[in-house]
Order: sequence, then structure tokens, then C-alpha cells
Amino acid sequence: MDDIETIAAFAALAQTTRLDTFRLLVAREPEGVPAGELARLMAVPQNTMSAHLSILSRAGLVSGERHSRSIIYRANLARLRELVSFLLKDCCGGRPDVCAPLIAEISPCRANAEEQDHDR
Repeated sequence: MDDIETIAAFAALAQTTRLDTFRLLVAREPEGVPAGELARLMAVPQNTMSAHLSILSRAGLVSGERHSRSIIYRANLARLRELVSFLLKDCCGGRPDVCAPLIAEISPCRANAEEQDHDR
């Protein structure tokens, strides 16, 4: 991921409805959410949601797949990983202890996923 792609992703997320929509889609992985339901959940008109989804899509953060008469939107978790990796690549400057608190902060997410896999 280069600087221009990173700036585009952050610009797409720099609006409340788009940020909330992206976070909702991340939470609903891997099922995704139909466009109409997203509009309803975010309490915005469908044409407004469509514009927001278009911006998120151009930034590579979401994708839509047609299922019959609906379009199911999903978060692009690989792109999210690229974005976070881009930000953290030079985080510690060769000193892992500097980033340790940040890594610990995001680690519970990984632990929760592993627990859910174990319960299945």
C-alpha cells in the first residue's frame, strides 16, 4: 500500500456515516449486509448510503456482490490489514518494546477469535 492509497482510505473513513458503516461491516464479517439494511441500520436514505458505499468501495475498503435483487456489502479485511500494517511498519524503529502496548491493545481481538474457533 502506498501513500496515495492510504490517504484515499483515510479520506473515505473521515466521515461519521462511512466510518460507522465500515465498522458495522467489519463486525458482520463474513456474512456481509445488504445495502438496504445498511441504510436502515445507519438511518440514512438509500441513495445517500449508496454514495457512501461508492466512496468506501473506490478506496478498496468494501466490496459489493449481487445476490438476486440485493447487493451484499462486505468489509475488505485484507485492505484493513494493509492499512494497519502501513501505519505500523516503522512504528517501533527497531525497538519492539515501543509498540508492545499497541500490539497488546489489539491482541484481545485475536484471542476472542481463537476462543470462538475453539468453541465450535
